Amino acid sequence: MGEKQHATNGTEASCVYNACIRHLVVDIPRAVDAISSYKRVFGAEEVEKTLDKCKVDQEVPLILHAHLKFGSAEIMLCDKFEGTSSNVQPPSTLNGTPEIVHVVTDDVDATFSKAVEAGAKELERIADQQWGMPYGKVLDPFGFFSEFRYHSQGNRLQEAGCSRTQ
Repeated sequence: MGEKQHATNGTEASCVYNACIRHLVVDIPRAVDAISSYKRVFGAEEVEKTLDKCKVDQEVPLILHAHLKFGSAEIMLCDKFEGTSSNVQPPSTLNGTPEIVHVVTDDVDATFSKAVEAGAKELERIADQQWGMPYGKVLDPFGFFSEFRYHSQGNRLQEAGCSRTQ
């Protein structure tokens, strides 16, 4: 057999994990709108989508499952429907959301602006933070918080020759 896999903390890993994908549940019939919005804002591509066969003829069919990919990131989403586990609820039923989607990109400003243009409510405007990275937060039209930050090995302030002590 092959060598044993080890986690970075030195413990033996029993298996290899390839991804941890968020599965977002939205109010009926908003999944179609969410897919369209995430395509516009993040350039997401639709990997797979399953419609409710009984309701395919509806003007807005129920999304039982959708898988989106943008860059190396992936999410899944669906409409809340009778077959969804009763323990899984969209943000509107929780008076908030248990999810924060962290969006890490090399163009924070443009991505944040696209989200706001697509109907997200600006909660924190993009600004350089004390830890040296630009950061901002929105609440999207489907009830999920998205936090945007810059992707870099260093950070934007260091790249500009600045430091927090200046």
